[in-house]
Amino acid sequence: MKIKTQFLLSVSRTFFNTIPKTPVEKTRLAAVSSITTASALINENFAEQFKNDDPKRGCLDGDIAKLRMIDYSIRCLNALNFSQKGFSEITNQMVGKALHAFCVVGSVSLSVFHYNTLINMYSKLGNIEHARYVFDKMCQRNSASWSTMLSGYVRVGLYQEAGELFCQMWGLGVEPNGFMIASLITSYSRSGSMVDEGFQVHGFVVKIGMFSDVYVGTALVHFYGSIRLPYNAQMIFEEMPDCNVVSWTSLMVGYSDSGNPGEVINAYQRMGRNGVCGNQNTFATVTSSCGLLEDRFLGYQVLGHVIQYGFDGNVSVANSLISMFSSFSNVEEACYVFDRMNERDTISWNAMISAYAHHGLCRESLICFHSMRHLHDETNSTTLASLLSVCSSVDNLKWGRGIHGLVVKSGLDSNVCICNTLLTLYSQAGRSEDAELAFRAMTETDLISWNSMMACYVQDGNCLNGLKLLTELLQMGKGMNHVTFACALAACSHPEFLTEGKIVHALIIVSGFHDDLIVGNALITMYCKLGMTMEAKQVFQAMPQPDMVTWNALIGGHAENEEPNEAVKAYKSMREKGTPANYITIVNVLGACSSPDDLLERGKPFHAHIVCTGYESDDYVKNSLITMYAKCDDLDSSNYIFAGLANKSSITWNAMVAANAHHGRGEEALKLFNQMRNEGVVLDQFSFSGGFSATANLGVLEEGQQLHGLVIKLGFRSDLHVTNAAMDMYGKCGEMHDVLKILPRPINRSRLSWNILISASARHGCIQKGIETFHEMLEHGSKPDHVTFVSLLSACNHGGLVDEGLAYYDSMTNEFGISPGIEHCVCIIDLLGRSGRLSEAESFIKTMPVPPNDLAWRSLLAACRIHGNFELGRKTAEHLLESDPSDDSAYVLYSNICATSGRWNDVEFLRKQMGSKNVMKQPACSWVKIKDKVHSFGIGNKNHHHPQAIQIKAKLGELMKTMKEAGYVADTSFALHDMDEEEKEYNLWNHSERIALAFGLMNTPENSTLRVFKNLRVCGDCHSVYKFVSEIVGRKIVLRDPYRFHHFSGGKCSCGDFW
Repeated sequence: MKIKTQFLLSVSRTFFNTIPKTPVEKTRLAAVSSITTASALINENFAEQFKNDDPKRGCLDGDIAKLRMIDYSIRCLNALNFSQKGFSEITNQMVGKALHAFCVVGSVSLSVFHYNTLINMYSKLGNIEHARYVFDKMCQRNSASWSTMLSGYVRVGLYQEAGELFCQMWGLGVEPNGFMIASLITSYSRSGSMVDEGFQVHGFVVKIGMFSDVYVGTALVHFYGSIRLPYNAQMIFEEMPDCNVVSWTSLMVGYSDSGNPGEVINAYQRMGRNGVCGNQNTFATVTSSCGLLEDRFLGYQVLGHVIQYGFDGNVSVANSLISMFSSFSNVEEACYVFDRMNERDTISWNAMISAYAHHGLCRESLICFHSMRHLHDETNSTTLASLLSVCSSVDNLKWGRGIHGLVVKSGLDSNVCICNTLLTLYSQAGRSEDAELAFRAMTETDLISWNSMMACYVQDGNCLNGLKLLTELLQMGKGMNHVTFACALAACSHPEFLTEGKIVHALIIVSGFHDDLIVGNALITMYCKLGMTMEAKQVFQAMPQPDMVTWNALIGGHAENEEPNEAVKAYKSMREKGTPANYITIVNVLGACSSPDDLLERGKPFHAHIVCTGYESDDYVKNSLITMYAKCDDLDSSNYIFAGLANKSSITWNAMVAANAHHGRGEEALKLFNQMRNEGVVLDQFSFSGGFSATANLGVLEEGQQLHGLVIKLGFRSDLHVTNAAMDMYGKCGEMHDVLKILPRPINRSRLSWNILISASARHGCIQKGIETFHEMLEHGSKPDHVTFVSLLSACNHGGLVDEGLAYYDSMTNEFGISPGIEHCVCIIDLLGRSGRLSEAESFIKTMPVPPNDLAWRSLLAACRIHGNFELGRKTAEHLLESDPSDDSAYVLYSNICATSGRWNDVEFLRKQMGSKNVMKQPACSWVKIKDKVHSFGIGNKNHHHPQAIQIKAKLGELMKTMKEAGYVADTSFALHDMDEEEKEYNLWNHSERIALAFGLMNTPENSTLRVFKNLRVCGDCHSVYKFVSEIVGRKIVLRDPYRFHHFSGGKCSCGDFW
């Protein structure tokens, strides 16, 4: 006993010596109001009484010292009214233990009440083992003892132990009270996995007749709300005889947790009508629900109640107000609430950062985070998740990487939610490789992780890896949900994955997700993108309750597949079924109209319908109307709509720029672009895309370079969409070097980047480079599409690589699963025809998988003209004229075949036919741009009004003389008129490209590259002239025709004389 007493006193004194001292005199006079003050008093007086003791003896030596301290401790406890308060006011575990020790050592008699407060003290301070020890050592217990111990277990999360204790109590015959049962039900609410036990307690409550107890009823309401059974909670609530504010709030929380904010508001209104005032939890729940409903008027009404009842200073209510104002897109109000909070917790800071992040305010989010770290000094996973979400873009990726580093430093890289947000960060920034690294490094993954990674692959165009991930999920036996299948279906929305798409569809049926609305919508979208609208319609018809999104997917699918009748029919059915339409529906129907016939039959009537239904005021609809009229060759109506808009958004301007560029009105498109800048409209990536398209079509390099400079100035340099448009512009303006200069690194290239590079290489005669690029593309895991193969086959065509082209055509279907389109077939016909394999080209037309169009027959006719095959040319011309009697190219090409064969009577007959049918031959035209002016030239005498006509004629004579001295001999087979050789040669020198060449040589610096453009294919003799001139004058000359670029230098051409 002596050793035990010494130990307890030693522990107590060791602790008390750490408490700051207060002068003894002041302490004795002051009113003792807390245990801590009493503890300090005990320690100070004890030290005062022993200050003259011999240090060698020690302050704990001697029975007198022990008795004196025990006696003084008892007197202090009496001064604290310990008999009435017990241990209930203790908030420090060491103080509590010390006073417990005093009671034991001083033989202070502790009543059941004191033991109950001691149990409560230990459980509140997290020391549940000590609480249970005290409980077990109690000689006598009352119901409060059991209730306190039970609450202690619930408080520390030992829900199983709480249930076992309740069973023990019931087995000993102790009657439970409302507090005990309420605590037990609360434990099952919090556990998340003890639902069955909760149901059993509910049955027990009914059996013993305690359902009328307000605490028990409230706990049951909360329990059913927490397990997402809000209507069960409501039934219990309605049966309760008495409801207090906690009961009402529990019902609201249940509705809120189940995603029913409307019911929360209904319950709040009923509570008010019943005369019950809300508490802080009520208002926190109600304001959050107003935010979810995005009901501003209701939100401000609730704010009035908050202020009326004095809860505007409450932290939890203020936090909910911040979130509510964020949902209303009113960051200023959220900031106002935050700035005026007297007290902030971590949730307050997170709510403010989340508000900034929700509205894409990256800079403000980071500033708020900086202040949080300095003023609050506590962050958690929610903080970092919000910051990562706002950094999810290419521009803010550097900050995202910094937050990623902080995640690792904070040890949160094992947190699944944080890691999932990291996957989203890298996915939205277009960094699938980084996302994959983060995914593979995760120590623990959930289904969200797998779905996020799959979505990342699909978004990046890496559909094969997305499907491989689905295979991994299946092999691991992990569960899948509707998001998994929606991502998988998106991965199959390319023709090469048709088989995989059908397999995924089968999996959906087997897994029981075929009735899921989101999965059904994804199935319709997939089949429509695969061109299988019949299958999409079958899925639609099997869906139990299609919604607006479902209808939009079907209508949009018909529009994409150029089925305007079906799109309009689906829209009519949608209206008949009573499903409301939105702007997306209208935009999809407008997108289905793409020809002049569509405009008259559907487009204009639907425009009238739009006006009647009030959708004409929608910006997206206006833009779609502009685009529809432009696609239907009615650009005047597009301009009329555009001019009538009072407030033009950047989207509207972009639509108009793109429409003009698409219709070959490049100059008008550039004027609109400049006007857009002058009016202060914010430029985006689509603005630059339209601008680059216009400069590319015009071939105006200087304007394209100016646009590129503006791109760099405004910070769009890293935007892949803009980079691709700039690459395309440089390629079409003859600057292959600049294409390569701005080409992204292979790891960052999109499929479009690869396609543009292959196409540009083919157009510039870099055939081998184009083929190498294709194989490099495959090595980097990028899947080719139908555009890739059009560019690749064009490269083979320009290079005369017949066998290679045929091999690539076969691999397109056999290896990559891409069905041949008319563009691919035209390439093969042209490839075979130009190489002289005319019979094979003719056979190919008869057996090709798509019906031949005018381009196919025209390619074969051009080949017949090159090789002088009159019979096949005649049959081909007949095919062309059957489909379109006004096709001038059919007459011209067939006439040329007749002329080269010496059939001048046939030539004359064809010319008369053209005259009688008013078919006009497209006139040849060549042009040169010098400074800011474009100089155009036609054939022969059409240029005699040009101010430099005499000088041009003289320059041509000079060039002819010099060239003949260098060995030039005119190839008069390209002069297709019945006249003598001298006249034929004279006519050749009147070709527009020669006149443009002479003018350009006269008016450009000697060391500069001369650029000439022609609207028709360059003739063979003019091609020879350009080669001779490039060597004679020692200059680089670039000639662009509709098919390719010819780079002349030193007497050679980049095409290798094959074009």
